[in-house]
Amino acid sequence: MKILFSSIGSHGHTYPLLPLAIAAHAGGHDVTFATTAEFAPAIERLGLRHVTAGSSPRAAVAELLGDRPIIPTEVDEDLVAWVFGSALPRACFSDLTPFLAQWRPDLVVHEIANPGAGLAAHVAGIPGLCHGFGRMWDSKLVDAPEPYREFTAELGVDLPAKYPMTLGNPYLDVCPPSVQAKDFLATTATIPLRPVPFAEPGELPDWVVAHERPLIYLTLGTAFGSSDVLRTAIAGLAEVDGARLLVAVGPSVEADSLGDIPPHVTALPWVPQADLLPYTDLVVHHGGSGTTLGAFGAGLPQLVLPQGADQFSNAEAVLSHGLGDRLIGDLVTSGAIADRARHLLADTAVRDAAKTLAAEVAAMPSPAEVAAMLPGYAR
Repeated sequence: MKILFSSIGSHGHTYPLLPLAIAAHAGGHDVTFATTAEFAPAIERLGLRHVTAGSSPRAAVAELLGDRPIIPTEVDEDLVAWVFGSALPRACFSDLTPFLAQWRPDLVVHEIANPGAGLAAHVAGIPGLCHGFGRMWDSKLVDAPEPYREFTAELGVDLPAKYPMTLGNPYLDVCPPSVQAKDFLATTATIPLRPVPFAEPGELPDWVVAHERPLIYLTLGTAFGSSDVLRTAIAGLAEVDGARLLVAVGPSVEADSLGDIPPHVTALPWVPQADLLPYTDLVVHHGGSGTTLGAFGAGLPQLVLPQGADQFSNAEAVLSHGLGDRLIGDLVTSGAIADRARHLLADTAVRDAAKTLAAEVAAMPSPAEVAAMLPGYAR
């Protein structure tokens, strides 16, 4: 069976689809993955065919704003609506339409922020599945912004009343049900899929593997890192007695901007997060879905410092389910971060709740099990 997977050009939107794509390929299916060119090396190393299609949020914003810095907490909702409702879906639809006509896959799996691939499949008469990247949240984007409705009207595509970015397709849900939005579960046909962390292969420092002291992992992700927030967090976490701190600086922050750091703090441009989490005792992060779900699966307490988009919803879920804590806005100080980190490292109730959720994640259907079901959704 021919299966096309497609995502927008972003780590947080591409990597969640790869475990199922890998499993489908291992199951004997002919798999192609369509996204931007920067992900071609990673995809092809997995033995999958890559097709360049679509764009990235950063490229779309740069088209409108030029070189002006992107601050997620200051991003205008109308800009987000234009990027995700018009620029990205139109680009992917345009790129994939001729490819679908030529290759004629039996099934298209599009991630929820990439409805352009789903629309191309719908117009071509090819069945589609929508693949999530995390917890559903309330936002103008989820409700389908006006630019998106204008584009789908041009195509003559009717949208479902609820969660129109899914296009009404069955939804591959990588969020454990106990923390998923209840309204979403009640109104959407979901296919549970275990969130398996994916990361480019890499080596961890020897002291991480030795794990002789509690390890705190700090990251603000790949898209909207902030040197100011990282410096504040490093200053606070460095004061947690007995712990070592590993910082993933990310591509959007220059390592030199962090200044001098203490000897028991290690800052690296990138770390293989999937390999790191089993050695971690506390994750301090931005609330991105990949890190949030990774910590869920590893049974780790979390301190969330949300910066934008779905990160605030993820932080609320962590807090409300007793899985950790959050700090927002002016509350993000080095002293507060240090206090919350000390508490979370010692809080057995939070750790027990995290372990319970990890067991729920482990019981979800694996990518191999879901891959075996895919022919049932094909034409």
